[in-house]
Amino acid sequence: MAETDERTLRDTLGELVFGSGDQSLAEVVGGELTKQGKTLAVAESCTGGLLTKLLTDVAGASTYLTCGWVVYSNAAKIRELGVPADLIEQHGAVSEQVARAMAEGARQRAGTDFAIGITGIAGPTGASEQKPVGLVYIGVDSEHGCDIRRHHFSRDRDFVRIRAAHTALNTLRLLLQV
Repeated sequence: MAETDERTLRDTLGELVFGSGDQSLAEVVGGELTKQGKTLAVAESCTGGLLTKLLTDVAGASTYLTCGWVVYSNAAKIRELGVPADLIEQHGAVSEQVARAMAEGARQRAGTDFAIGITGIAGPTGASEQKPVGLVYIGVDSEHGCDIRRHHFSRDRDFVRIRAAHTALNTLRLLLQV
């Protein structure tokens, strides 16, 4: 009965189902990276290391996670990841262009198969009319290019940060299935 119910749910919900039992999204992503023999680096701004924490909560993460950067300031983005200063000046630190440059810079510097770049406004300050609290750009870079997605998460700072980290994991999960 439970197997039939699970099959029905998977058929109905499709890619929204990421695992079974008490598997975390980070476990599922880590398992798929391991199975495929792929590696990952992360570059975080608004999540402040939360994505790396979720990944390293899983035993054996060193099999696929090589390194990560928390580049909260613009100067760190430029110095550590090679994000062009004029890109930040022209588009702002919270932009599709900077998320792409962060992911590409992390992947190039770490020599990994995949890299995730996250930049956003977790709030409660730092927003503008064009860039509200909760605006987050997530980039996942691989040999196939950089997949960039814009998100807007509402509620408080903690919620924005955790949703951004989980959304980044899920974006990678879906790209690993291709």
